[in-house]
Amino acid sequence: MTDTDAAHEPETALRLLWFEQPDDLVRPAVVTGAFDVLHVGHVRFLRAIADRGLPLVVGIESDARVHAWKGPGRPVNPAEERAETVAALACVTGSFIIEGPPEVVDWTAYAEVLRPLAPAALAYTAGDRHTQAKIRGADALDAQAWELPFTPGRSTTAALGRLAHAL
Repeated sequence: MTDTDAAHEPETALRLLWFEQPDDLVRPAVVTGAFDVLHVGHVRFLRAIADRGLPLVVGIESDARVHAWKGPGRPVNPAEERAETVAALACVTGSFIIEGPPEVVDWTAYAEVLRPLAPAALAYTAGDRHTQAKIRGADALDAQAWELPFTPGRSTTAALGRLAHAL
């Protein structure tokens, strides 16, 4: 993994650490998230983004950030494994890990960490609780904001619930 050259303040900013960096990345579509316990909802979402014709890079939130947001037992899989799994999908061009304090979630921090990528689009699922922030971040980056459908009943939380019920 390599750190971007973006200037940042160590206590408040986010850092982008490449897991799999494409050689000649030009104006990609970018999506960020936990991507813990990859499921068909993730695959459909990522394919739908890639089908729009831009290279797709996926930002994986760090373990500390996911744990703070999702609670005990999460993430199930460590960030490097989540980044490797997502990068292995044919529709994904590259993956990186987003590190920083869990309380840093504002659109300006994401815009700054993603700025070196010069994204053409930022994608998110319908119903994302951070929709407005993602739209503002896309606007700040002169990128399109792409809202894609959520696959009902297909989330990591739902999958873990089904697994717990089966045991």
